[in-house]
Amino acid sequence: MDPTASGLRVMALAPEIPGAWPGLGHALEFRRDPVGLLRRGRAELGDVFALRLPATRVTVCAGPEAHGAVFNAPEDVLSVREVYRFTVPIFGDGVVYDVPPEVLDEQMGFVLPALRDERLRVYARVMQQETDAYADEWGTDGEVDLLTAMNELTVFIASRCLIGEEFRRRLSKELAHLYHDLEGGIDLVAFFNAHLPLPAFRRRDRARTRLGELIAGVMAERRAHGRGGEDVLDTLMGARYADGRALTDAEITGLLIALVFAGQHTSAVLATWTGALLLGHPEHLAAVVAEQTRVHGHGVLMTSPSLRELTVLERCIKEAERMHPPLIMLMRKILRDFDVGGYVAPAGGLAMVSPALSHRLPEVFADPDRYDPDRFGPGRQEDRKHRHALIGFGGGHHRCIGSTFAYQQIKVIWSVLLQRFELTLVDTDARPDYTTFVVGPRRPCRVRYRRRASGRCA
Repeated sequence: MDPTASGLRVMALAPEIPGAWPGLGHALEFRRDPVGLLRRGRAELGDVFALRLPATRVTVCAGPEAHGAVFNAPEDVLSVREVYRFTVPIFGDGVVYDVPPEVLDEQMGFVLPALRDERLRVYARVMQQETDAYADEWGTDGEVDLLTAMNELTVFIASRCLIGEEFRRRLSKELAHLYHDLEGGIDLVAFFNAHLPLPAFRRRDRARTRLGELIAGVMAERRAHGRGGEDVLDTLMGARYADGRALTDAEITGLLIALVFAGQHTSAVLATWTGALLLGHPEHLAAVVAEQTRVHGHGVLMTSPSLRELTVLERCIKEAERMHPPLIMLMRKILRDFDVGGYVAPAGGLAMVSPALSHRLPEVFADPDRYDPDRFGPGRQEDRKHRHALIGFGGGHHRCIGSTFAYQQIKVIWSVLLQRFELTLVDTDARPDYTTFVVGPRRPCRVRYRRRASGRCA
C-alpha cells in the first residue's frame, strides 16, 4: 500500500555524509577533525544531514532555523539529560544530569539569585582583586602560556565567587590541578562509558573526592561559626526545595562543582581565544586600549556598570565566541521522532547543533573566516539579524545561565592585563585543539609581556 494514498505523511531520514567505515562510521574523521567533517557535510548536503558514530546515528542541524527547532523541542523529544549522563562521576549523584528535568529546573533556580546583577556587582571587585594578585606574580617581563594562565586565573575567580574566600585561600594552585584532572575525565570514551578502569578516570575520581572533602570542610566551618558569605555556597546552604526540604551536603557539593567546572573551563578557553585573536590583530588592539584609558584610566576601580561600558572589548569577546566557541557541539538524545528541515531524526539517535559550524555560515555572518569584531557594532549587529545565530552559550531553555558572569570575568581579566602590560603574541598560528572537550588553542600559546612603566596604560 502507498502510505501517501491514505493521507499519511512520510518523511525521509536526513542524508548521510559519504565515506563512513563499516562499524566505525565517521568516528575516525570525527575524532581527527570534527569541524572539518561537519563543514563537508553541510557543504555537500545542506542544513540538515547525518553522520555515523559507532552504533549511533547523529542528525546535524545547522543554521538559525534548525537551531530553533532543536532548542525549542520539549525535553520528552530531545533530552539533554540522557546525553550528558557521562558527567555524573564529576558532578555527583542526585544533581544536574542525574535528576529529572523538573528537579534540575528547581536546582538551577537556586543558583540564579547568585548570578543576578546585585551579586555581579560584588563579583566585579573580587574578579579584579584576583586578577591584580595574579598579575603581581608576573614580575617585570617574561613569557606565559596563555591557556595555562587563563585556566589558573579563572579557577581562582570562579572558586572564590562561587564557593567562597576561605576555600580559595586554602588551595592556591592546587585548584588548577584538581580541575585539570576532572576535565581529563571527559572525552569520547567517557561519552560511551564513563566508568571504565582507565588512568584518566581514576585521576578524575580522586580529584572529585578531594574537592568534595574540601567543600564539606568549608560548610562545616561556616555552620560551626555561624558565618555566611556573598557567594553561591551561601545561597545553596539556605535554599529549600518546593516541598520545604533543604539541600543535602552532597547536593550542594555537586551543584558547586558543576557550576565551577562548567563555567571555569568555558571562561578560560574563551578568555584565551579573546586574547590570542586580539593580540594577533593589532589594528583592533589600539581601540581596546584606548577604551580602557577612557573608562578605567587613573586607577579607577572596575564595577559592573563600568565594565558594561567596555563595548569595544565586548565585541572582541563576541568575535572570539563566534570564531572559536569553547563547545564546538551541543547534543541531545532523540527520545521520540523529531522533524527538522523536512527530514525526520529517528528516536534512539542523537541531534547535534554545532556552534563551530554554524558560526562560519556566510549567509549569517559576512566573510565568516575573517576576524571582524565590528560585525557586532552599531549598524551591523549580525548576531541580531537571526534568532539563534550566535550560540556559543547554547540557546532556548538550556542556554547557559552563567554567560553574563563569564563575559564580566573576561572583561576584568583583559582590562587588568592590558592596563598593566605591553603584550605580544609569540605563537601566532593558534589552531583549535580538538583532543579536548572544551576546545582551546593548541599549546604552546605563549604571550610575551613587559610591565608598563607607569603601571597602567595612559
